Amino acid sequence: MHPMDVVQVIVYIAALTVLAPLLGAYMADVLSQKRCFLSPLLRPVENALYRLSGVDPEEEMTWKQYCVALLIFSGLGMAVVFCLQLTQKILPFNPQHLPAVSWHLALNTAISFMTNTNWQAYAGETTLSYLTQFLGLTVQNFVSAATGIAVFAALCRGIGRRSSETIGNFWADCVRSTVYILLPLSLVFAVILVGQGVVQTLRPYVTVTTIEGQQQTIPLGPAASQIAIKQLGTNGGGFFNANSAHPFENPTPLSNFLEMLAILLVAASMTYTFGKMVGSKRQGWILFVSMLVLFIGGLTVSLYAEHADNRLLGVAGSLEGKETRFGITNSVIWSTATTAASNGSINAMHESLSPLAALVAMFNMMVGEVIFGGVGSGLYGMIAYVILAVFIAGLMVGRTPEYLGKKIESFEIKMSVIAVLASSIVVLFSGALACITPAGLATLSTSGTHGLTEILYAFASAANNNGSAFAGLNANTPFYDLLTGAAMLIGRFSVSVPMLAVAGHLAQKKFTPPSAGTFPTDGALFVLLLLGTIIIIGALNFFPVLSLGPVIEHLFFIAGKGF
Repeated sequence: MHPMDVVQVIVYIAALTVLAPLLGAYMADVLSQKRCFLSPLLRPVENALYRLSGVDPEEEMTWKQYCVALLIFSGLGMAVVFCLQLTQKILPFNPQHLPAVSWHLALNTAISFMTNTNWQAYAGETTLSYLTQFLGLTVQNFVSAATGIAVFAALCRGIGRRSSETIGNFWADCVRSTVYILLPLSLVFAVILVGQGVVQTLRPYVTVTTIEGQQQTIPLGPAASQIAIKQLGTNGGGFFNANSAHPFENPTPLSNFLEMLAILLVAASMTYTFGKMVGSKRQGWILFVSMLVLFIGGLTVSLYAEHADNRLLGVAGSLEGKETRFGITNSVIWSTATTAASNGSINAMHESLSPLAALVAMFNMMVGEVIFGGVGSGLYGMIAYVILAVFIAGLMVGRTPEYLGKKIESFEIKMSVIAVLASSIVVLFSGALACITPAGLATLSTSGTHGLTEILYAFASAANNNGSAFAGLNANTPFYDLLTGAAMLIGRFSVSVPMLAVAGHLAQKKFTPPSAGTFPTDGALFVLLLLGTIIIIGALNFFPVLSLGPVIEHLFFIAGKGF
């Protein structure tokens, strides 16, 4: 590695660490319905939305009411995106006269963007009209991220409240998350991206003559507005098929750095938000440090693997499949960040990663997207691991486990186990089904261990709501569209619904003052216990199948053999 590569990694991590408490404190004020510096400007907008929708923001909900509102809102959003794709041929803002999308791809895409996965089994510039992109997908980028933040806010209230039957108002949480957090950040970021050269236009595609004298069509569109929220909302997905490897999405080194930073910014900041909302900033820093340790560990392994000697190609540090404009290190930071944050955007082809770097990307997703994870969803997924770690600690000291003054009992343990294990079951079951059916094997680009890795990566990405692709598997078939669609639905709601139940039950409990037998959750020992819980559960669930995929492939790789 060049010394400047090391400097960039340090600057990236330092920027994230400095900005997290600043943005986190602001988001805590927003979600606690306190006055913030944007209140004079945005409060009238917020109140107008309540009047138009007939919502009383002061009307609190039980966890079951909150859950029903979440499911109804998500279902309606999915239906709108599905219908837009089926009718885009006859709708306006379709200058290329693109046809309707096939029903199975339309269903997969609608589920994908509703669940904040943004898995794309299509090329955006040849499949979706401008109207579908900005009215369907961009809107879902905002509201799917807002629903994740809303569930996170409800869980914070559940932990912080005492003897309460309610955990907030879903509609108010979504409105405030969108109006005060996602829209202002995205507006500023979109302007910066336009200044860097990201396209933002409704003009038709342009046909030009190349220097070879050939005709080429240059795709355009309202890209900057979608890129901003796709990164900040950990949505991922690309306006163009090449995603952020496309110069119209990611034109300069500065845009590349800012887009990488945006991937983790909001999710990382929510650790500080959590600390403020539950009344213990130290607890927020404990979660931040735990996530950062896992992130730095994965990044270190990936950087080593990608800069080491490549015996297949006979070079040290292969640029094959990487973003050649920005270098290997930028591709590795992006691949590690995007899979750690449930983002899914790419600036390099993940199938071209070395087996170890691919293993890191898969592990980041397979632990449930809790290494920062999605906005809101990463934090409430991490709390499921925290509850399990607290339970283990309680067994060690022989006392009922406690977390932030709330006793953790059998109900919370059961819900946390469901949240942690459901997506793992989906990945393994779906992967096994794909391996034994002709439809699952028909569209692989290779066989052997690499082919298994392609299948595993696809379902790990779908079930954990990441959305990144390994690029070697053609997933635009009825088999994969339907199976990954089901995986995305289960992956989203098998975590959010159980954690809402946990929030509701914790809110009803009284505060238990810490005693001499209480296991402290605000020190280095708990960080180690939490990291061990995450790594062990991930290893136990996936080690056998990973051994047949990227692990064996790595052994062949160092011997100079490929697939």
